[in-house]
Amino acid sequence: MAPAEPTVSAGAVTDLAPSSRRPGRWDVSVDGRVVGAVSLELVERVGLRVGRVLDDAAAALVADGIAEVSVYDRALAMLAARARSSRDLRQRLVRAGAAPAPVDAAVARLEASQLLDDAAYARQVARSRVATRGDSRRRVTQALAQAGVARDTADEAVADVFVDEAVDEVALVEQAARKRARTLGALAPEVRRRRLYGYLARRGHDASLIRAVVDRVLGGDSSEASVDGTEDDEA
Repeated sequence: MAPAEPTVSAGAVTDLAPSSRRPGRWDVSVDGRVVGAVSLELVERVGLRVGRVLDDAAAALVADGIAEVSVYDRALAMLAARARSSRDLRQRLVRAGAAPAPVDAAVARLEASQLLDDAAYARQVARSRVATRGDSRRRVTQALAQAGVARDTADEAVADVFVDEAVDEVALVEQAARKRARTLGALAPEVRRRRLYGYLARRGHDASLIRAVVDRVLGGDSSEASVDGTEDDEA
């Protein structure tokens, strides 16, 4: 269920204290009711204090401040759990029920502080997928696109990683092929060849490179191997 938008009515501030649950935030009560948590910056900007009577304009500022803090803190929690692209974070916040304005403010603030950096995220993902999965440039770029990274940012990150890590694409494919082939040893030769071919094809490697590597790993003529590899379900 989407969280309700904060509502703050005109009235007197009856309590203002540091939040016990959210460090760096201040809990605000108006007419005896806790309306939410705000930042110290908002406390100072609006001049919040016990006894201050909020008119409609000030109450609206407090409501906006509560929404911004709530969304920003949620965004921080999401990034603490795992790195994300700006688009992915934005979409998840909106799906969680956040309004567009505080989402835009949270994303802008996180980008300004470099806590949200699509270029750095793309390099991290590219480095991980190359090192642990043996994915091709094409496959890594597709994964980044699915994660919400812009094409030019993804292309630059992949190129940088392949250069920085001195990736030998032939060796990369052969390493992945030999590792996978060890799990296919009990199969008939033609099935083993077809599944290995499909496994490498789904990682985005070029057909000519796959054929050469499959021949080297398994021996023989791989010209009849299927690119689809539909019998092997691993992505």
